[in-house]
Amino acid sequence: MRAAPRTILIAAAVLVAVGLVATAVLVFLAPRVPGMPGASPVVEEPAPTWAPPADPPVAAAEPGTGIAGLVDADWLASTSAATDIPERALAAYAGAALAKAASMPECGLSWNTIAGIGATESDHGRHGGSEVGVDGTVTPPIYGVPLAGGEGVEYIADSDGGVLDGDAEFDRAVGPFQLIPQTWRNWHTDGSGDGVEDPHNIDDAAMATANYLCRVSIGIDTETGWIAAVSGFNSPQSYRDTVATYAVSYANSVVE
Repeated sequence: MRAAPRTILIAAAVLVAVGLVATAVLVFLAPRVPGMPGASPVVEEPAPTWAPPADPPVAAAEPGTGIAGLVDADWLASTSAATDIPERALAAYAGAALAKAASMPECGLSWNTIAGIGATESDHGRHGGSEVGVDGTVTPPIYGVPLAGGEGVEYIADSDGGVLDGDAEFDRAVGPFQLIPQTWRNWHTDGSGDGVEDPHNIDDAAMATANYLCRVSIGIDTETGWIAAVSGFNSPQSYRDTVATYAVSYANSVVE
C-alpha cells in the first residue's frame, strides 16, 4: 500500500453520503444492523462488483504488541493521510490483514476490504461521536438497535444476559464491527495483545472479523471469493456495494 495523494473518488466520497440500506434483514450471525453507523461513500453507477486487494501493508521491522504493532509506522501515517482512515483504526485493519496473511495465506484477505467493512459498520469507530483510544478501545461503546424483530430487523432474543450489549431482553450488535453476541461467542479473540477479549476494542473486533471472513471463504483476492466472504458476513447487495465502494476507493487513493 503506497502513499500517494487521494484520488477524485475519495474527494467525492467525503462530500456526499448515501444512506445505508434500512430494510435489509440480518443474516444469522452476521453483525450488520440496518440503519446503524457509517456515512456511506458516493456509490458509483454501477457500484463495483467487488474490491480487488490493495498492495499489502508494510510490516514493522520490529513488531510491537498485538496486531497493531505488526504495521510499519511510516506506512500507517502516509496511508492514513491518503485515505482519511484514522491511523489507530488503520493499524487494526492492516494488522489483521498481515496476521491472516501469515497464518492463512490462502484466504487472500486485504486491509482495504477490512477497512471497507469498518467504514460501513461504524465510520471507523467514530459513530455517534465515539473515538478509538490509543489501546484500541472505542468509547463510548457503540451499540446497535435491539434485535426485536419488525421491518428490516431480525428477532434475536438475548443470548448473553446483557453482558456484551447491555440488553437482557434482546441482542444488539456491539463495537466498531457491529458483532452480535452470538458472533462474538464464536469468534472472540485478543487481537490487541492485552490479555482481554473485547468486541469494543478495534483490534479484537477486526481480528475476529478477519477470522470470520476467512472461515466463510478463501481466495478473497478473487471476485468469487470476495463476494462469498462479504455476502457471508452480511447478505444484502446494497451492503456489499457499500463495502466494495469504500474498499476500492481506499485502494485507489494510495496508487502512485
